[in-house]
Amino acid sequence: MDTRIRINAAEPAAYRAMYAFSKYIESSRLTQTHKDLIKIRASQINGCAFCIDKHSLDARKAGETERRIYNLNAWRETPFFTPEERAILALTEEVTLIQHHVSDKTYQEAAQLFDEQYLAQVFMAIIEINAWNRIGIGTAMSPAPAGDK
Repeated sequence: MDTRIRINAAEPAAYRAMYAFSKYIESSRLTQTHKDLIKIRASQINGCAFCIDKHSLDARKAGETERRIYNLNAWRETPFFTPEERAILALTEEVTLIQHHVSDKTYQEAAQLFDEQYLAQVFMAIIEINAWNRIGIGTAMSPAPAGDK
């Protein structure tokens, strides 16, 4: 499918605001691993091929293992993720699938593991990637062919 409108060209001020939001997330206290897991998992749920591809490649470059990336959609059934990562993944799923709401159990588990600032940053990172997913999906962005990487 061809890419549709290019938001950055059609509405540069809005795109700059999104980019500034991303820069805030990148400069937050969140670990690179936590940011990567949030980006990949939300993108998997949303079906954003462009973001799944981009963030999986970025995570590998940052040291994430293939095995964990491959098993991310089945994280509950694996021993590969820490309690903190599991709390972040659960929050990512529930915020991304917001029509089901964020359960008290999921929220409390995360709140016990993270201070308020870190937890707020986790929420903001989840919101940020969900916004980018909607831009990517709505404008039909797709990853470059495999030979171009």
